[in-house]
Amino acid sequence: MSAAFFRLSAALSALFARPQPAGRLLRSSLSTQACFVPRSFFGVEDFLDDDNSRPYTYQKEKKSKNPNKHISFKQRTIAYMEPFTLDVFISKRFVSASLTHRVTSKQVAVAGTNSKDIKAALKSRSDIPACLAIGRILSDRAREADVYTASYTPRERDKFEGKIRAVVQSLIDNGIDVKIYLD
Repeated sequence: MSAAFFRLSAALSALFARPQPAGRLLRSSLSTQACFVPRSFFGVEDFLDDDNSRPYTYQKEKKSKNPNKHISFKQRTIAYMEPFTLDVFISKRFVSASLTHRVTSKQVAVAGTNSKDIKAALKSRSDIPACLAIGRILSDRAREADVYTASYTPRERDKFEGKIRAVVQSLIDNGIDVKIYLD
């Protein structure tokens, strides 16, 4: 009785000691340990690899010792060479623009037609003259923060025309050098 109890407790401790892959539990009459055989369905094993990310049959990629190896020099240095980005948001009701430091993610200068001082002076908060005013005010605030260059990449849904172009052109006319990246 006690030998059977010890074999059962050894089998239970082996079961609960480590995570088990999906498979059938085979008991050998000769050994007290449980062994797992992977269950196969049309030759594809069900359990996962070491990372628990992909099925066992896929080839694992070698992990690179240098994670920055496949990133180009321009991708690694652009945040420091052109640290300020321009973000323009235009809705049906208002226009807003900001200059953000790319590395620290801090907004250096912000202007929008929803602010009290600007919306009192405008007829409409979303037309072309409002966009020109936002560009002029943003350029003044950027120069106060010693920012004279910025880069602008339009979002996928935005076209570089109309109101967005008016904001960027106003910034350029008022002394901020904006580098525009179009695809």
